[in-house]
Amino acid sequence: MGSAPALEELKIPTQVKLAFMWATVMFMYIYVDIIGFYQPGLIGDILVGKVWVFEINESWMLLSLMLMTVPTLMVFLSMVLPGRANRYANIGLGSLHIMLAVGTALGEVHAYYVFGSALEIVLLSLIVWVAWKWPHAPASTTAAN
Repeated sequence: MGSAPALEELKIPTQVKLAFMWATVMFMYIYVDIIGFYQPGLIGDILVGKVWVFEINESWMLLSLMLMTVPTLMVFLSMVLPGRANRYANIGLGSLHIMLAVGTALGEVHAYYVFGSALEIVLLSLIVWVAWKWPHAPASTTAAN
């Protein structure tokens, strides 16, 4: 019996890696929130206009949407921004969302939320790492002449 043939390994462009990681972060945000709806009392609090320690009002809703718009837009922007701007956007916004994930997980007692936050932090850290290690374009062969 022969060995199995080697599988082709394709090089995935940095932009594609980043876009897919932002999409994965977005799904984690969504699923952690959806699973949270099963906590006893949470729906009742929402119905009376309260989330955690915050009053649900226009400001809270706008800020929440603005924060969650970042991963949504970064899926697209990771594919279309020029390299330098792309790198800085991913490092900066990834770092911001790491701080938000850590901040929201502090003092949390629900294992599902801590687990989800830990995965979000790992994914966001990978985004920052991949952007930080963005390959540089090879030096032009005519630059030396």
